[in-house]
Amino acid sequence: MRAVVLHQHGGPEVLTLEEVADPVPGPEEVVVDVVATALNRADIIQRMGGYPDPRGRVPEIPGLEFAGVVSAVGERVRLWHIGDRVMGIEAGGAHAERIATHERQVMAVPAGLDLVDAAAIPEVFLTAWDALVLQGGLTSGRWALVHAGASGVGTAAIQIAKAIGARIAVTCSAGKADICRTLGADLVLERSPHDWLADAMAAVPAGFDTVLDVVGGEEVDRNLRAVASRGTIVQVGLMGGASVPVNVGLLLAKRCAWIGTTLRARPIEEKVTVSRRFAAEMLPLFDSGQLRPVIDSRYTLDNIAEAHRHMERNANAGKIVVVVRQ
Repeated sequence: MRAVVLHQHGGPEVLTLEEVADPVPGPEEVVVDVVATALNRADIIQRMGGYPDPRGRVPEIPGLEFAGVVSAVGERVRLWHIGDRVMGIEAGGAHAERIATHERQVMAVPAGLDLVDAAAIPEVFLTAWDALVLQGGLTSGRWALVHAGASGVGTAAIQIAKAIGARIAVTCSAGKADICRTLGADLVLERSPHDWLADAMAAVPAGFDTVLDVVGGEEVDRNLRAVASRGTIVQVGLMGGASVPVNVGLLLAKRCAWIGTTLRARPIEEKVTVSRRFAAEMLPLFDSGQLRPVIDSRYTLDNIAEAHRHMERNANAGKIVVVVRQ
């Protein structure tokens, strides 16, 4: 099969498309013929050498999500059959024509979606739902603050918040406010040149019950000022930097929780639990139209380096999908 392989780390030019061995399913695994995958910020960081596949697999193939058709099953697989349309997350290896994954880690593709669109769902919707609802405790009537509202995670978070009856404010880059409003954000805060914190606190003076931050850096201090008393900050990314001064006094005074989390490095049982709950509680909302993948652009494995450049320019609003086979 063809796969994107990393033999060294650096710029987009280090990505190579090569023939590698087809995966063989373990007893409880399925092999999926990947129709489409997608690009995530973690793939950029992995390419640069900062976020390796936690399993240490060789060859090093990036890619955290996929959608496709089951083409082989292990001897103990009971949930899926050859020909089933599925999607899911993995710790790596999805930027390839085939992937082997545990049967309980995949989900059925909603009937109304094609497989290319479905590839834009798993990583960002699971990340946003886990961070906002499972870890952040967001419920109907409460306020969420989400950074990078026009990103893949951000566009998913807006829809999830509205679907459960919560209210949501998002920060975004200048020029990306319209897509956030279209998706239903209650308050859109452009980060530059405006002071989003002052605008946020004027609109929600009691503070935000749940803060989802994919940026880090200078937003860390602002998060502590914006979060409500006994609220929760969920840190899922560090695009703006990892090492920053922290006002621990605010953390104590507000009696708030600050949770750091990723999906990629979690034990499989934890990822299975998140996937199963999401499938039961949220997948039906794609059929009803309450949730939908937001796709910025489509690339192929052959021009995946350009997809990386597009993301690094922060040019995307929504997901960058990579079509593997027509």
